[in-house]
Amino acid sequence: MHRSLWLEEALGAEEGGAPAPPLAGAQRADVAIVGGGFVGLWTALELTRRDPGIEVAIVEQDICGGGASGRNGGFVLSWGAKVEALVAQCGDEEALRLLRLSESAVDEIGAFCAANAIDAHYVRAGHLWTATTLPTVGAWASTVALARRIGADDSFVDVDPAEVARRTGSAVHAAGVFEPHGAIVQPALLARGLRRVALERGVRIFEGSRMTGLDRGRPPVVRTAHGALVAEKVVLATNAWAAGMRELRRLVVALTSEIVATAPIPERLAEIGWSDGVAISDSQQMLHYYRTTRDGRIAFGKGGGTLALGGRVDGDLFQRNPQIADETTTDLRRIYPMLADVPITHDWSGPIDRSPSGVPLLGRLGGRDHILYGVGWSGNGVGPSLVGGKVLAALALGANDELATSAIVDNPRVGALPPEPVRYLGGRVVRAAVARKQRAQEEGRDADRVTSWIASQAPAGVIPND
Repeated sequence: MHRSLWLEEALGAEEGGAPAPPLAGAQRADVAIVGGGFVGLWTALELTRRDPGIEVAIVEQDICGGGASGRNGGFVLSWGAKVEALVAQCGDEEALRLLRLSESAVDEIGAFCAANAIDAHYVRAGHLWTATTLPTVGAWASTVALARRIGADDSFVDVDPAEVARRTGSAVHAAGVFEPHGAIVQPALLARGLRRVALERGVRIFEGSRMTGLDRGRPPVVRTAHGALVAEKVVLATNAWAAGMRELRRLVVALTSEIVATAPIPERLAEIGWSDGVAISDSQQMLHYYRTTRDGRIAFGKGGGTLALGGRVDGDLFQRNPQIADETTTDLRRIYPMLADVPITHDWSGPIDRSPSGVPLLGRLGGRDHILYGVGWSGNGVGPSLVGGKVLAALALGANDELATSAIVDNPRVGALPPEPVRYLGGRVVRAAVARKQRAQEEGRDADRVTSWIASQAPAGVIPND
Protein backbone atom coordinates (compact mmCIF):
# COMPACT_ATOMS: atom_id res chain seq x y z
CA MET A 1 0.00 0.00 0.00
CA HIS A 2 1.32 3.45 -0.94
CA ARG A 3 1.54 5.62 2.18
CA SER A 4 1.69 9.40 2.46
CA LEU A 5 4.79 11.30 3.52
CA TRP A 6 2.93 12.04 6.76
CA LEU A 7 2.35 8.37 7.58
CA GLU A 8 5.91 7.42 6.65
CA GLU A 9 7.17 9.97 9.15
CA ALA A 10 4.65 9.11 11.87
CA LEU A 11 5.07 5.35 11.69
CA GLY A 12 8.85 5.69 11.51
CA ALA A 13 8.85 7.76 14.71
CA GLU A 14 6.78 5.30 16.74
CA GLU A 15 8.24 2.94 19.28
CA GLY A 16 6.17 -0.18 19.75
CA GLY A 17 3.68 1.08 17.19
CA ALA A 18 2.66 -2.33 15.88
CA PRO A 19 -0.92 -2.56 14.60
CA ALA A 20 -3.57 -3.47 17.13
CA PRO A 21 -4.93 -7.02 16.75
CA PRO A 22 -7.89 -7.57 14.41
CA LEU A 23 -11.37 -8.26 15.72
CA ALA A 24 -11.78 -11.96 16.38
CA GLY A 25 -14.66 -13.91 17.81
CA ALA A 26 -17.59 -12.39 19.69
CA GLN A 27 -16.94 -9.07 21.45
CA ARG A 28 -19.11 -6.56 23.28
CA ALA A 29 -18.91 -2.82 24.00
CA ASP A 30 -21.15 0.00 25.09
CA VAL A 31 -20.28 1.96 21.94
CA ALA A 32 -18.73 0.54 18.77
CA ILE A 33 -17.08 3.02 16.41
CA VAL A 34 -16.42 2.04 12.80
CA GLY A 35 -13.45 4.04 11.53
CA GLY A 36 -10.19 4.92 13.23
CA GLY A 37 -9.63 8.37 11.75
CA PHE A 38 -10.11 11.78 13.33
CA VAL A 39 -13.91 11.50 13.68
CA GLY A 40 -13.81 8.05 15.25
CA LEU A 41 -10.92 8.87 17.56
CA TRP A 42 -12.33 12.21 18.75
CA THR A 43 -15.69 10.50 19.39
CA ALA A 44 -13.99 7.83 21.48
CA LEU A 45 -11.99 10.40 23.44
CA GLU A 46 -15.07 12.52 24.12
CA LEU A 47 -17.01 9.46 25.28
CA THR A 48 -14.27 8.55 27.76
CA ARG A 49 -14.05 12.15 28.95
CA ARG A 50 -17.76 12.28 29.65
CA ASP A 51 -17.95 8.77 31.11
CA PRO A 52 -14.58 7.32 32.17
CA GLY A 53 -16.16 3.93 32.81
CA ILE A 54 -17.70 3.48 29.38
CA GLU A 55 -16.55 0.58 27.19
CA VAL A 56 -15.63 1.86 23.72
CA ALA A 57 -14.26 -0.19 20.82
CA ILE A 58 -12.98 1.05 17.45
CA VAL A 59 -13.04 -1.16 14.36
CA GLU A 60 -10.66 0.04 11.62
CA GLN A 61 -10.07 -1.66 8.27
CA ASP A 62 -6.47 -0.43 8.01
CA ILE A 63 -4.51 1.26 10.81
CA CYS A 64 -5.70 4.32 12.69
CA GLY A 65 -4.84 7.28 10.48
CA GLY A 66 -4.47 5.07 7.41
CA GLY A 67 -7.29 6.81 5.57
CA ALA A 68 -7.93 10.49 4.90
CA SER A 69 -6.79 11.47 8.41
CA GLY A 70 -3.24 10.43 7.60
CA ARG A 71 -2.95 11.85 4.09
CA ASN A 72 -4.78 15.21 4.05
CA GLY A 73 -3.12 18.61 3.81
CA GLY A 74 -3.00 19.13 7.56
CA PHE A 75 -5.07 22.33 7.53
CA VAL A 76 -6.82 22.89 10.87
CA LEU A 77 -9.55 25.29 9.81
CA SER A 78 -12.93 26.41 11.06
CA TRP A 79 -16.22 26.42 9.19
CA GLY A 80 -15.59 30.02 8.13
CA ALA A 81 -15.66 29.18 4.43
CA LYS A 82 -18.92 27.22 4.98
CA VAL A 83 -20.90 30.08 6.54
CA GLU A 84 -23.30 30.37 3.62
CA ALA A 85 -24.15 26.67 3.77
CA LEU A 86 -24.47 26.78 7.57
CA VAL A 87 -26.88 29.73 7.41
CA ALA A 88 -28.95 28.04 4.68
CA GLN A 89 -29.23 24.83 6.70
CA CYS A 90 -29.35 26.09 10.28
CA GLY A 91 -30.28 29.79 10.33
CA ASP A 92 -28.23 32.77 11.49
CA GLU A 93 -28.07 32.09 15.22
CA GLU A 94 -27.13 28.41 15.00
CA ALA A 95 -24.71 29.07 12.14
CA LEU A 96 -22.86 31.59 14.29
CA ARG A 97 -22.75 29.18 17.23
CA LEU A 98 -21.39 26.37 15.06
CA LEU A 99 -18.84 28.70 13.50
CA ARG A 100 -17.62 29.72 16.95
CA LEU A 101 -17.42 26.06 18.05
CA SER A 102 -15.30 25.26 15.01
CA GLU A 103 -13.04 28.24 15.65
CA SER A 104 -12.56 27.16 19.25
CA ALA A 105 -11.68 23.67 18.02
CA VAL A 106 -8.60 25.07 16.26
CA ASP A 107 -7.16 26.20 19.59
CA GLU A 108 -8.48 23.17 21.47
CA ILE A 109 -6.56 20.79 19.22
CA GLY A 110 -3.35 22.65 19.93
CA ALA A 111 -4.08 22.57 23.67
CA PHE A 112 -4.89 18.85 23.55
CA CYS A 113 -1.60 18.12 21.83
CA ALA A 114 0.32 20.11 24.43
CA ALA A 115 -1.50 18.47 27.36
CA ASN A 116 -0.96 14.94 26.01
CA ALA A 117 2.59 15.26 24.65
CA ILE A 118 1.52 14.86 21.02
CA ASP A 119 4.13 16.54 18.82
CA ALA A 120 1.95 16.99 15.75
CA HIS A 121 3.94 20.00 14.47
CA TYR A 122 1.03 22.30 15.38
CA VAL A 123 1.54 25.88 14.15
CA ARG A 124 -1.24 28.44 14.51
CA ALA A 125 -0.46 31.05 11.85
CA GLY A 126 -3.91 31.37 10.25
CA HIS A 127 -5.19 30.73 6.75
CA LEU A 128 -4.96 32.88 3.64
CA TRP A 129 -7.83 32.41 1.17
CA THR A 130 -6.38 33.80 -2.03
CA ALA A 131 -6.86 34.35 -5.75
CA THR A 132 -4.18 33.25 -8.19
CA THR A 133 -6.11 34.34 -11.30
CA LEU A 134 -7.81 37.68 -11.88
CA PRO A 135 -11.33 36.23 -12.42
CA THR A 136 -11.25 34.69 -8.92
CA VAL A 137 -10.32 37.90 -7.09
CA GLY A 138 -13.00 38.53 -4.48
CA ALA A 139 -14.43 34.99 -4.60
CA TRP A 140 -14.69 35.19 -0.80
CA ALA A 141 -16.65 38.46 -0.70
CA SER A 142 -20.14 37.05 -0.14
CA THR A 143 -18.89 34.64 2.52
CA VAL A 144 -17.08 37.38 4.41
CA ALA A 145 -20.08 39.72 4.18
CA LEU A 146 -22.44 37.06 5.53
CA ALA A 147 -20.10 36.13 8.37
CA ARG A 148 -19.98 39.76 9.43
CA ARG A 149 -23.75 40.13 9.12
CA ILE A 150 -24.42 37.28 11.56
CA GLY A 151 -21.91 38.66 14.06
CA ALA A 152 -18.62 36.94 13.20
CA ASP A 153 -16.78 40.22 12.66
CA ASP A 154 -13.38 38.76 13.56
CA SER A 155 -13.56 35.57 11.50
CA PHE A 156 -12.05 37.24 8.44
CA VAL A 157 -9.51 40.04 8.20
CA ASP A 158 -9.05 42.16 5.07
CA VAL A 159 -5.47 42.04 3.76
CA ASP A 160 -3.73 44.32 1.28
CA PRO A 161 -2.78 42.48 -1.95
CA ALA A 162 0.89 43.34 -1.42
CA GLU A 163 0.77 41.71 2.00
CA VAL A 164 -0.85 38.60 0.52
CA ALA A 165 1.98 38.32 -2.02
CA ARG A 166 4.58 38.86 0.71
CA ARG A 167 3.22 36.26 3.13
CA THR A 168 2.67 33.63 0.44
CA GLY A 169 6.05 34.22 -1.14
CA SER A 170 4.64 34.64 -4.65
CA ALA A 171 3.31 37.60 -6.62
CA VAL A 172 1.02 35.18 -8.47
CA HIS A 173 -1.34 35.71 -5.53
CA ALA A 174 -3.34 38.72 -6.68
CA ALA A 175 -5.49 39.21 -3.57
CA GLY A 176 -6.80 37.43 -0.51
CA VAL A 177 -8.50 37.49 2.85
CA PHE A 178 -7.10 36.17 6.15
CA GLU A 179 -8.69 33.79 8.65
CA PRO A 180 -6.96 34.11 12.04
CA HIS A 181 -8.59 30.89 13.26
CA GLY A 182 -6.38 28.50 11.34
CA ALA A 183 -3.41 26.25 11.94
CA ILE A 184 -1.39 23.47 10.33
CA VAL A 185 -0.42 20.07 11.70
CA GLN A 186 1.35 16.95 10.56
CA PRO A 187 -1.96 15.04 10.34
CA ALA A 188 -0.66 11.48 10.70
CA LEU A 189 1.25 12.44 13.85
CA LEU A 190 -1.98 13.89 15.21
CA ALA A 191 -4.00 10.78 14.33
CA ARG A 192 -1.43 8.42 15.81
CA GLY A 193 -1.21 10.60 18.91
CA LEU A 194 -4.98 10.46 19.37
CA ARG A 195 -4.77 6.68 18.99
CA ARG A 196 -2.19 6.49 21.76
CA VAL A 197 -4.28 8.57 24.14
CA ALA A 198 -7.39 6.51 23.32
CA LEU A 199 -5.54 3.30 24.19
CA GLU A 200 -4.30 4.86 27.43
CA ARG A 201 -7.91 5.62 28.34
CA GLY A 202 -8.95 2.02 27.83
CA VAL A 203 -10.46 2.23 24.36
CA ARG A 204 -10.11 -1.10 22.57
CA ILE A 205 -8.90 -0.75 18.99
CA PHE A 206 -9.17 -3.48 16.39
CA GLU A 207 -7.10 -2.70 13.30
CA GLY A 208 -7.03 -4.68 10.07
CA SER A 209 -10.75 -5.27 10.63
CA ARG A 210 -12.94 -4.21 7.75
CA MET A 211 -16.66 -4.06 8.47
CA THR A 212 -18.31 -6.64 6.21
CA GLY A 213 -21.83 -6.23 7.57
CA LEU A 214 -23.92 -4.20 9.97
CA ASP A 215 -26.94 -5.70 11.70
CA ARG A 216 -29.24 -2.74 12.25
CA GLY A 217 -31.48 -4.31 14.89
CA ARG A 218 -31.25 -3.92 18.66
CA PRO A 219 -28.56 -4.47 19.71
CA PRO A 220 -26.68 -3.62 16.52
CA VAL A 221 -23.80 -5.86 15.46
CA VAL A 222 -20.68 -4.85 13.52
CA ARG A 223 -19.41 -7.86 11.58
CA THR A 224 -15.94 -8.42 10.16
CA ALA A 225 -14.34 -11.37 8.42
CA HIS A 226 -13.32 -12.99 11.69
CA GLY A 227 -15.47 -11.48 14.40
CA ALA A 228 -18.61 -9.72 15.55
CA LEU A 229 -18.88 -6.71 17.85
CA VAL A 230 -22.18 -6.25 19.69
CA ALA A 231 -22.85 -2.82 21.18
CA GLU A 232 -25.61 -0.64 22.54
CA LYS A 233 -24.73 2.10 20.05
CA VAL A 234 -22.77 2.13 16.79
CA VAL A 235 -21.08 5.23 15.36
CA LEU A 236 -20.18 5.15 11.66
CA ALA A 237 -17.12 7.30 10.95
CA THR A 238 -16.05 5.67 7.70
CA ASN A 239 -15.31 8.75 5.58
CA ALA A 240 -15.51 8.02 1.84
CA TRP A 241 -16.58 4.42 2.42
CA ALA A 242 -19.94 5.78 3.61
CA ALA A 243 -20.78 6.43 -0.05
CA GLY A 244 -21.49 2.71 -0.43
CA MET A 245 -24.14 2.54 2.31
CA ARG A 246 -27.71 2.54 1.05
CA GLU A 247 -28.92 5.19 3.53
CA LEU A 248 -26.05 7.56 2.70
CA ARG A 249 -25.19 7.00 -0.96
CA ARG A 250 -27.31 9.97 -2.13
CA LEU A 251 -25.76 12.23 0.52
CA VAL A 252 -22.03 11.58 0.06
CA VAL A 253 -19.79 11.51 -2.99
CA ALA A 254 -16.34 9.93 -2.83
CA LEU A 255 -13.56 11.64 -4.74
CA THR A 256 -9.84 12.07 -4.46
CA SER A 257 -7.48 14.83 -3.55
CA GLU A 258 -3.85 14.70 -4.70
CA ILE A 259 -0.82 15.99 -2.80
CA VAL A 260 2.81 16.35 -3.85
CA ALA A 261 5.68 17.27 -1.55
CA THR A 262 9.02 18.81 -2.42
CA ALA A 263 12.43 18.07 -1.02
CA PRO A 264 13.31 20.13 2.08
CA ILE A 265 14.24 23.68 1.00
CA PRO A 266 14.17 25.83 4.17
CA GLU A 267 16.70 28.34 2.83
CA ARG A 268 14.75 28.85 -0.40
CA LEU A 269 11.51 29.35 1.54
CA ALA A 270 13.23 31.96 3.69
CA GLU A 271 14.45 33.74 0.54
CA ILE A 272 10.92 34.14 -0.85
CA GLY A 273 9.47 35.04 2.56
CA TRP A 274 7.18 32.06 3.10
CA SER A 275 8.32 30.93 6.51
CA ASP A 276 5.62 31.65 9.09
CA GLY A 277 3.54 28.46 8.70
CA VAL A 278 0.46 30.09 7.20
CA ALA A 279 -1.95 27.76 5.39
CA ILE A 280 -2.85 28.88 1.87
CA SER A 281 -5.61 27.99 -0.57
CA ASP A 282 -6.82 29.57 -3.77
CA SER A 283 -10.30 30.09 -5.18
CA GLN A 284 -10.34 27.67 -8.09
CA GLN A 285 -13.13 25.13 -8.32
CA MET A 286 -10.47 22.44 -8.40
CA LEU A 287 -8.99 23.91 -5.27
CA HIS A 288 -5.27 24.23 -4.66
CA TYR A 289 -4.12 24.15 -1.03
CA TYR A 290 -0.54 24.36 0.21
CA ARG A 291 1.63 24.77 3.26
CA THR A 292 5.17 24.34 4.46
CA THR A 293 6.47 21.65 6.82
CA ARG A 294 8.74 21.70 9.84
CA ASP A 295 11.68 20.46 7.77
CA GLY A 296 11.11 23.06 5.03
CA ARG A 297 9.15 21.19 2.39
CA ILE A 298 6.14 22.43 0.44
CA ALA A 299 3.12 20.13 0.54
CA PHE A 300 0.86 21.15 -2.34
CA GLY A 301 -2.59 19.64 -2.92
CA LYS A 302 -5.25 19.77 -5.59
CA GLY A 303 -8.90 18.87 -5.13
CA GLY A 304 -11.36 17.54 -7.64
CA GLY A 305 -9.96 14.12 -8.33
CA THR A 306 -11.22 10.70 -9.34
CA LEU A 307 -14.89 9.85 -8.99
CA ALA A 308 -16.06 6.24 -8.91
CA LEU A 309 -19.30 4.93 -10.33
CA GLY A 310 -21.65 4.08 -7.48
CA GLY A 311 -19.32 5.36 -4.79
CA ARG A 312 -17.07 2.29 -4.92
CA VAL A 313 -13.69 3.31 -3.52
CA ASP A 314 -11.82 0.01 -3.46
CA GLY A 315 -9.38 -1.25 -6.06
CA ASP A 316 -6.85 0.80 -8.00
CA LEU A 317 -9.06 3.75 -8.97
CA PHE A 318 -8.29 5.81 -5.87
CA GLN A 319 -4.65 4.88 -5.53
CA ARG A 320 -1.58 6.83 -6.58
CA ASN A 321 -1.98 8.36 -10.05
CA PRO A 322 1.24 9.64 -11.71
CA GLN A 323 -0.70 11.66 -14.29
CA ILE A 324 -2.64 13.61 -11.68
CA ALA A 325 0.56 14.03 -9.66
CA ASP A 326 2.20 15.59 -12.72
CA GLU A 327 -0.78 17.95 -13.15
CA THR A 328 -0.53 18.95 -9.50
CA THR A 329 3.20 19.54 -9.84
CA THR A 330 2.56 21.78 -12.88
CA ASP A 331 0.15 23.85 -10.78
CA LEU A 332 2.76 24.18 -8.03
CA ARG A 333 5.31 25.40 -10.58
CA ARG A 334 2.84 27.97 -11.94
CA ILE A 335 2.30 29.53 -8.52
CA TYR A 336 5.95 29.26 -7.47
CA PRO A 337 7.93 29.56 -10.74
CA MET A 338 11.08 30.54 -8.84
CA LEU A 339 11.10 27.03 -7.33
CA ALA A 340 10.72 25.14 -10.61
CA ASP A 341 14.03 23.36 -10.09
CA VAL A 342 13.04 21.90 -6.71
CA PRO A 343 12.43 18.14 -6.97
CA ILE A 344 9.22 16.41 -5.92
CA THR A 345 10.06 13.58 -3.54
CA HIS A 346 6.59 12.31 -2.56
CA ASP A 347 3.10 12.17 -4.01
CA TRP A 348 -0.02 10.47 -2.72
CA SER A 349 -3.80 10.44 -3.07
CA GLY A 350 -6.88 8.67 -1.80
CA PRO A 351 -10.63 9.07 -1.36
CA ILE A 352 -12.34 11.76 0.69
CA ASP A 353 -16.05 12.17 1.35
CA ARG A 354 -17.98 15.25 0.29
CA SER A 355 -21.53 16.27 1.11
CA PRO A 356 -23.74 18.26 -1.31
CA SER A 357 -23.13 21.51 0.60
CA GLY A 358 -19.64 20.88 1.96
CA VAL A 359 -21.03 20.81 5.53
CA PRO A 360 -20.66 17.43 7.29
CA LEU A 361 -23.61 15.14 7.88
CA LEU A 362 -24.29 14.11 11.48
CA GLY A 363 -27.28 12.10 12.58
CA ARG A 364 -29.15 8.87 13.11
CA LEU A 365 -28.97 6.30 10.32
CA GLY A 366 -32.48 5.82 8.94
CA GLY A 367 -33.88 7.47 12.06
CA ARG A 368 -32.39 4.78 14.34
CA ASP A 369 -31.08 6.35 17.54
CA HIS A 370 -28.77 3.38 18.14
CA ILE A 371 -26.83 3.79 14.86
CA LEU A 372 -25.20 7.18 14.33
CA TYR A 373 -23.05 8.61 11.56
CA GLY A 374 -20.63 11.47 10.98
CA VAL A 375 -19.55 11.72 7.35
CA GLY A 376 -19.17 14.22 4.49
CA TRP A 377 -16.23 16.23 5.86
CA SER A 378 -15.47 17.57 2.38
CA GLY A 379 -11.72 17.91 2.73
CA ASN A 380 -12.05 20.13 5.82
CA GLY A 381 -12.26 17.61 8.64
CA VAL A 382 -9.12 18.08 10.70
CA GLY A 383 -10.56 20.86 12.84
CA PRO A 384 -14.33 20.28 12.57
CA SER A 385 -13.91 16.55 13.35
CA LEU A 386 -13.39 17.55 16.97
CA VAL A 387 -16.78 19.27 16.96
CA GLY A 388 -18.28 16.27 15.19
CA GLY A 389 -16.82 13.88 17.74
CA LYS A 390 -18.41 15.87 20.54
CA VAL A 391 -21.79 15.82 18.79
CA LEU A 392 -21.63 12.08 18.12
CA ALA A 393 -20.58 11.33 21.70
CA ALA A 394 -23.49 13.39 23.01
CA LEU A 395 -25.90 11.49 20.76
CA ALA A 396 -24.43 8.12 21.76
CA LEU A 397 -24.88 8.94 25.44
CA GLY A 398 -28.46 10.11 24.93
CA ALA A 399 -27.66 13.64 26.06
CA ASN A 400 -30.08 16.50 25.56
CA ASP A 401 -27.55 19.31 25.43
CA GLU A 402 -26.84 21.93 22.79
CA LEU A 403 -24.59 19.54 20.90
CA ALA A 404 -27.08 16.68 20.62
CA THR A 405 -29.91 19.05 19.72
CA SER A 406 -27.95 21.16 17.26
CA ALA A 407 -29.63 21.98 13.96
CA ILE A 408 -26.73 20.28 12.17
CA VAL A 409 -28.01 16.90 13.44
CA ASP A 410 -30.47 15.11 11.12
CA ASN A 411 -30.80 18.33 9.17
CA PRO A 412 -33.78 18.12 6.78
CA ARG A 413 -32.39 20.87 4.56
CA VAL A 414 -29.51 18.75 3.30
CA GLY A 415 -29.98 18.21 -0.42
CA ALA A 416 -29.46 14.90 -2.19
CA LEU A 417 -26.96 14.19 -4.93
CA PRO A 418 -28.16 12.96 -8.34
CA PRO A 419 -28.64 9.20 -8.68
CA GLU A 420 -26.21 7.00 -10.56
CA PRO A 421 -25.23 6.89 -13.34
CA VAL A 422 -26.27 10.55 -13.80
CA ARG A 423 -23.88 11.66 -11.06
CA TYR A 424 -20.89 9.90 -12.59
CA LEU A 425 -21.53 10.82 -16.23
CA GLY A 426 -22.50 14.39 -15.41
CA GLY A 427 -19.49 14.72 -13.15
CA ARG A 428 -17.10 13.78 -15.93
CA VAL A 429 -18.60 16.40 -18.23
CA VAL A 430 -18.44 19.07 -15.53
CA ARG A 431 -14.89 18.20 -14.58
CA ALA A 432 -13.70 18.56 -18.16
CA ALA A 433 -15.39 21.96 -18.41
CA VAL A 434 -13.85 23.14 -15.14
CA ALA A 435 -10.40 22.07 -16.32
CA ARG A 436 -10.83 24.04 -19.57
CA LYS A 437 -12.12 27.09 -17.72
CA GLN A 438 -9.31 27.10 -15.18
CA ARG A 439 -6.65 26.67 -17.84
CA ALA A 440 -8.08 29.62 -19.73
CA GLN A 441 -8.05 31.76 -16.58
CA GLU A 442 -4.47 30.80 -15.83
CA GLU A 443 -3.50 31.85 -19.36
CA GLY A 444 -5.26 35.20 -18.96
CA ARG A 445 -8.16 34.57 -21.32
CA ASP A 446 -11.89 33.95 -21.00
CA ALA A 447 -13.43 30.52 -21.40
CA ASP A 448 -16.27 30.18 -23.90
CA ARG A 449 -19.84 30.59 -22.62
CA VAL A 450 -20.78 26.93 -22.85
CA THR A 451 -17.71 25.86 -20.91
CA SER A 452 -18.33 28.51 -18.27
CA TRP A 453 -21.97 27.50 -17.86
CA ILE A 454 -21.19 23.78 -17.52
CA ALA A 455 -18.41 24.51 -15.03
CA SER A 456 -20.81 26.55 -12.91
CA GLN A 457 -23.02 23.50 -12.29
CA ALA A 458 -20.70 22.04 -9.65
CA PRO A 459 -19.60 23.54 -6.33
CA ALA A 460 -15.89 23.77 -5.61
CA GLY A 461 -14.33 20.40 -4.95
CA VAL A 462 -16.99 18.11 -6.46
CA ILE A 463 -15.08 17.64 -9.69
CA PRO A 464 -14.17 14.12 -10.80
CA ASN A 465 -11.04 13.35 -12.76
CA ASP A 466 -10.18 10.64 -15.25
